[in-house]
Amino acid sequence: MRKQWIVILALLLVVLPVTAQQPPSVPILVPEVLNVYPHDTGAFTQGLLWFDGELYESTGLNGESSLRRVDIETGEPQELISIAEEYFAEGLEKVGDTLIQLTWKAGEAFVYDFETFELLDTIEYDGEGWGLCYDGRYLFMSDSTSYLSVRDAESFDLIFRGAVTLENQVIPPQLLNELECVGDYIYANAWQTDFIFRIDKFTGDIVAVIDASDLLTDAERQALVGGGAVLNGIAYNPESQTFFITGKRWPQMFEVVFTERQG
Repeated sequence: MRKQWIVILALLLVVLPVTAQQPPSVPILVPEVLNVYPHDTGAFTQGLLWFDGELYESTGLNGESSLRRVDIETGEPQELISIAEEYFAEGLEKVGDTLIQLTWKAGEAFVYDFETFELLDTIEYDGEGWGLCYDGRYLFMSDSTSYLSVRDAESFDLIFRGAVTLENQVIPPQLLNELECVGDYIYANAWQTDFIFRIDKFTGDIVAVIDASDLLTDAERQALVGGGAVLNGIAYNPESQTFFITGKRWPQMFEVVFTERQG
């Protein structure tokens, strides 16, 4: 129970205004680890997706950004293309036979052939690019604000922007990072925290919070290389109904299911 209240207190401090009087009523979930795989500690993970037995990863930082097809068993790229140094790559999603990769501040998204990684097109957009996911009809995008953008999957045109809320309070900016669309929900890494939000995609309400703070031991955290090595990256495998989650420069990739915390 003490751990539960620590999580709630941390959540209050991160998400809700200091005037909040009651702890949030949303359930606190935890990742139950099913498998652990190696992850490239050189990968500054910004986008992650799973399709047909293979993992795809977008990595960031100027001069280090890349698009990768990764062997889940070894963590090694089976295919990798480097992104020009002036770009900081961000979120990644598959739409039809293409991959769409966002960039942070350049206002450009790259469209690749899914099989060959050939660059097919460049799309311009306003604002920053953070996370991206596709529910089979619309694209959802985070952009450093408290809002999620809904975009047309073919044209990338903006359709709607809606605030993300917790307990009827709009969350602060710069929280919504990597995204994954699963059914009626969007899972979003809360940047620079160990939390993942489960968001109702129709209302923008956070309906559960996943506390992933126990994935790494204290020693593993201290051994992380470089700054910004925070939890980031969510991919869903619909066949096993499991999630792959990792962090920037983390040495491991975890296959998990989310369950309610006990005790």
